[in-house]
Amino acid sequence: MREDLTGRTYGRLTALYPTTGRDSKGSVIWHCRCECGKELDISEGSLVHGHYRSCGCLKQEMQKQISDRLHMIDHTCVEILEKRKRRKDNTSGFRGVSLLKNGRYRVSIGFKKQRFHIGIFSGFEEAVQARLEAEKLIHDGFLQAYYRWEKLPEDTPFLFEAEKVGGEIRITTNIKEDT
Repeated sequence: MREDLTGRTYGRLTALYPTTGRDSKGSVIWHCRCECGKELDISEGSLVHGHYRSCGCLKQEMQKQISDRLHMIDHTCVEILEKRKRRKDNTSGFRGVSLLKNGRYRVSIGFKKQRFHIGIFSGFEEAVQARLEAEKLIHDGFLQAYYRWEKLPEDTPFLFEAEKVGGEIRITTNIKEDT
């Protein structure tokens, strides 16, 4: 015997009435109304177990709140650069350093939707050192310029570009270093 969910609220969803349909597990499909006004059909199991809490408006609001707290400058998130962590899928043990089939190490770094190839190195320590130097030049340089820029008048544009010229990475910025 199924339970009557009519009028019950699950997150932002209120169950209105059961439909004639059932999901693949045999659970009754309920017609629901979200607080935002949108109506949709959701299985009883998904409602009761909390798999659905809204029509999708909650996720959009949460994403907006997160993006409001992050500072994106030219496709680069300041907070992510500040709090870089080792990725779980990293097999070499160091970010941006990958082991090739021939036993050598490839070093690269990403910045502003671009990937910069730093080089190929025979030793792991040498590769890590090259990656750290690239991080200091690009990521740390960007953060330092950003923090100096924050103190400038609001109408001051922020320019920080990295490009590879003749095998080396060059930085261009309009934010002068503190002297």
